Amino acid sequence: MKARTSCVGLKNLLQGLSFSVKYYSKHNHLQTIRLSSKIKPKKCYILDCSGSTYTCRTAPPGSILPWRFFSCKEGTKIPSKRKQNTSIITSELLYKNLVKSEQENWNNISARYEAMTKRIKAKLEELHNRYTFNSGSPRIKFGENVYFEENGCIFLSKADDEWATNDVLYYTSQKNLKCQNVFMTTFTNQKHTKLVYTEQDARFFVDIYCTKDRRFLTINSNSKTTSEVWLIDCRQPFKLPALVQARTKGVIYHIEHRNDELYILTTYGEPAEYKLMKAPVASSGLENWQLVYALEEKTKLVDLEMFSDHSVMFLKKAGCLYLNVISFVSHSVHSVKLPTWACEFELESHPEHTTSTCYFQLTSPVHPPKRFAYSFKENNLIEQAVQEVPIITNCHTTRLLAKSKDETLVPITVFHNMNSKELHRKPLLVHVYGAYGIDLNMSFKEEKLMLIEEGWILAYCHVRGGGELGLSWHKDGCQHNKLKGLYDLKACIVLLHELGFSQPRYTALAAASAGGVLAGALCNSDPELIRAMVLQAPFVDVLNIMMKTHLPLTIEEQEEWGNPLADEKYMKYIKSYCPYQNIKSQCYPSVFITAYENDQRIPLTGVLRYVQKLRKAALDHARRTNKKVIASFIVPGNCIPNIILDIQANGSHCISSWEDSLNEVARHLAFLNKELEVCHLQHQTKSCK
Repeated sequence: MKARTSCVGLKNLLQGLSFSVKYYSKHNHLQTIRLSSKIKPKKCYILDCSGSTYTCRTAPPGSILPWRFFSCKEGTKIPSKRKQNTSIITSELLYKNLVKSEQENWNNISARYEAMTKRIKAKLEELHNRYTFNSGSPRIKFGENVYFEENGCIFLSKADDEWATNDVLYYTSQKNLKCQNVFMTTFTNQKHTKLVYTEQDARFFVDIYCTKDRRFLTINSNSKTTSEVWLIDCRQPFKLPALVQARTKGVIYHIEHRNDELYILTTYGEPAEYKLMKAPVASSGLENWQLVYALEEKTKLVDLEMFSDHSVMFLKKAGCLYLNVISFVSHSVHSVKLPTWACEFELESHPEHTTSTCYFQLTSPVHPPKRFAYSFKENNLIEQAVQEVPIITNCHTTRLLAKSKDETLVPITVFHNMNSKELHRKPLLVHVYGAYGIDLNMSFKEEKLMLIEEGWILAYCHVRGGGELGLSWHKDGCQHNKLKGLYDLKACIVLLHELGFSQPRYTALAAASAGGVLAGALCNSDPELIRAMVLQAPFVDVLNIMMKTHLPLTIEEQEEWGNPLADEKYMKYIKSYCPYQNIKSQCYPSVFITAYENDQRIPLTGVLRYVQKLRKAALDHARRTNKKVIASFIVPGNCIPNIILDIQANGSHCISSWEDSLNEVARHLAFLNKELEVCHLQHQTKSCK
């Protein structure tokens, strides 16, 4: 169970959060597994055997529907194509022409980065082959079944000769980036599908989870701030789901089960961090929740794994990682501080909750995953003896605290080569995100190790709005507190420069998705702090997007950014920091943006508007300051920034194939090397030509 839902095991399969429930009548035993694969959202309906049809009806948020078949409503007409409005046709034509123009522009200038891109790709491929171990298709055994994926399909094989007499599948389907319905399908002689649960509130997403002891299947409906859980008894898979606790505004909770008691991971109560509570299955209401363990303030709960007699909490606190092992037998808590180089957990799948050992991996941006285990019997941490890849020893990790505008201390994690001298002359790459309570990604990346080997400094700024210091850290950086994240980022970069980590002319900023809000805002407010910026699918047109409620995620996003349509204060506040709205005539850093033509999360139209306006502002500034412009550049001594938009036809919102991702990373790094004149700094002109 995770504080934020994610998939453990078979993690490269289906993203639909589907679950297969196998009901064995012979042993009255239920086997459950979360599957993720290439299963597509349902596009067909099954007719009711009685001949009646399913009619949509209004239901309250989070409704359990009675068992029934469903079908397309009779008499439903398919809308015919109407003649489009002339203005719409004109707008679409302008959009297509603009996309084509940007693609041609990139094709014309890409040659200047070609040689360096090729060199970087070769190095990244070599590192990837060195640090990646291909163990074949992942396989997970649950009871008598083995599940595995091949060629985009999920396969099931029996571990012995026993066969099930009844099969039941619970699953969700995704539509417009959302899962809001749960279906049940039976695979017997009388195959049929039923709609079990539907979510009416657009702010809520639905997923399915099975408790570690496989006793209950949970239907979870979650918004950014509130959740609700329904239970399906796995011993009676055809019985209607039962509500655990009706949604209460501001209360998030997740469910596990042990010995006829529900263990509830929740934000309920003070302090406003996660707590582990419990309640009887038969009386699971909020009034019966009893505290088992509460996290300290400014502590991030990364994950929680449940075992028969123990619970393991994976925590981040003050930049370090910890394990808190709770014993349900001795009613004690054992806290273990993990190696200081570690920045991220990677929990391994534990199919059997009765196991006596918890396995996980530790990693950092520059350290490949290293396997560890915690033994409940020995009550200690075990470092696995077999380690194919040694931990990097020539990289130094520094943890700093920057004082923000309101005196809040903001953590920074810095990596640099221990052999580097004159750090003030080294190129610095700063990373930022700061939204949704999500931590900066600090797992191992080949390109990060390559940069360290080539003398770069890497800095990760854990600003408010992210989740590095717990739930309160996120709350203090969302909605009407968004500007705090900007102040935090500025304070971090200023401190780095003051301490001798590079200087503005050799500093670059990297961000993706919602991280583009703070990165773009910094470029408007303090462009002199950085020389270049690389953005991937950036959210730079916040105000316009948040006013378009027809887009898939806008209503849900209101809990993060506010609702400018309903509240004039939010309208003004979002406008005060929105990157697109605050572009002005001034000297900007160079910018390289990768965007995706079919990105449903970040519409390409907003990115196009941003790029056009940014280019115009930079050119206006050059003209206003009477600098002579010749053939798209200014005479030596002052230059117009390179503002490049690379529109990818493949990929979708930061999700690309290995080859596409490799090309994107190589282009970004080639751009940064050129802009920061890294070749000149390292006196390696020959290798950088």
